[in-house]
Amino acid sequence: ESYKATDKSQERLSFMVAAKRQSANTGNVLSIILGGGQGTRLIPLTRERSKPAVPLAGKYRLVDIPISNCLNSGLNRIYLLTQFNSASLHRHISQSYKFDHFSNGFVEILAAEQTSTDTSWYQGTADAVRKNLIHFLSHRCDHVLILSGDQLYRMDFRVILAQHVESNADLTVATIPVPRGPAQSLGIMQIDAERRIRRFVEKPKEPALLDSLRLAQDWYPTLGIEGQEEFFLASMGIYVFNRNVMLKLLENNFTDFGKHIIPNAIGTHRVFSHIFQGYWEDIGTIRSFFEAN
Repeated sequence: ESYKATDKSQERLSFMVAAKRQSANTGNVLSIILGGGQGTRLIPLTRERSKPAVPLAGKYRLVDIPISNCLNSGLNRIYLLTQFNSASLHRHISQSYKFDHFSNGFVEILAAEQTSTDTSWYQGTADAVRKNLIHFLSHRCDHVLILSGDQLYRMDFRVILAQHVESNADLTVATIPVPRGPAQSLGIMQIDAERRIRRFVEKPKEPALLDSLRLAQDWYPTLGIEGQEEFFLASMGIYVFNRNVMLKLLENNFTDFGKHIIPNAIGTHRVFSHIFQGYWEDIGTIRSFFEAN
């Protein structure tokens, strides 16, 4: 056990060293927070405001979680995409996040808009990013960090960025170990010994299919996973793309990252898993909102 603990400590130390090295390059990262859909499962909280603008823990809003994770990770170029009931969100962002004139930092909202070439709303996460490429491409960046605006967690994004660079990945997906019950309602990844994702299954229900996706317990020490119960790696909806790879993967009509872009990229690109262990909750229902508070 002591040898396992030492190996685990050394791995964490190596990632922290890499994270410090990556922190010098955080200026090459553009962060995009996705505001989500209408939030019908959160009504009445979303009757007059968008999901990211829903209050949490008193004076905060859901959107403050990914924004604060970005700022605390040294990432200060942040776009927020939204289209439903965005007035309250606009007011909160404009009042809460101000940067000095000597930095390039910003938190800017991009609401869905009709143009001369497209009159449709955002059809999904990938479609929302695709329709705003004109804004994103005006910034110099090597990597694009895609986040959700309705999750509660604390993560140092410098660590996942460091792993992305060290593994020479085209795309890195943040994953979290979950037991069998929750795994049936999430997107589950299967990885190899190098953390490369080899398979993705959306909401696997059949016991035999779930068994085939179960994470090997003898990998737990190497992966830094604590506990002895059976685990499955679930997607957190957090992605790191190489800029040019993202542009290539969006050259189609696919509308969603989780349902279309990521599964198709596994067979053609170097797609890796970053394993996160800590509190994480998708605030998608009244019950999850209540329990998170």
